[in-house]
Amino acid sequence: MTAPPLILTLDMHGVPHRWVTWQHACFYYAKNQVAWAIGDANFTFRGGMNRCTGERSWITTNSIIAIKGKALASKSLFQVPPLDNRELFHRDRHICAYCGNEFSTQRLTRDHVVPVSQGGDDIWMNVVTACRSCNQHKSGRTPEQAEMQLLYAPYVPNKAEYLILCNRQILHDQMDFLARHVPQHSRTKRRKVSSETR
Repeated sequence: MTAPPLILTLDMHGVPHRWVTWQHACFYYAKNQVAWAIGDANFTFRGGMNRCTGERSWITTNSIIAIKGKALASKSLFQVPPLDNRELFHRDRHICAYCGNEFSTQRLTRDHVVPVSQGGDDIWMNVVTACRSCNQHKSGRTPEQAEMQLLYAPYVPNKAEYLILCNRQILHDQMDFLARHVPQHSRTKRRKVSSETR
């Protein structure tokens, strides 16, 4: 039995916020914090039996829900997403920024375009995906110093793009919604929905 998919939460204005488990989504429904819901998929979760009435409790949640009140702080909607190798490799579609070949996660590394030893920062705008061979050849040098061509530019994913990058089990309706909030230059525009969600 496959686990229920994550639920996409939005703010009151429809701006993507984060993924939550079905249990967290049920909590929002139980606390009357769901302002509105959209999406093609609904999931019903059953609870225990009422001793007095004999009726079983249940909550149905949509795949996309908007949360009202102060549950979503506005400042958190515009923070730079945390940098993680998994999301970095997804951003760059598992393609080495120097040789252009596609590799498995185990054969990839995080490369600092301007090396940390030369004052470079560990931030989205200074890191790209590199295979181990290219990273070793580049060593502690910039691409120019190593005479290596950078095939694509690093960029900071926006919130919607980051949500796509960090979830491998996105439903079609969730992907369609998030894709409308992703910039045209994004490499995730071409990311396919997981075959497990078809």
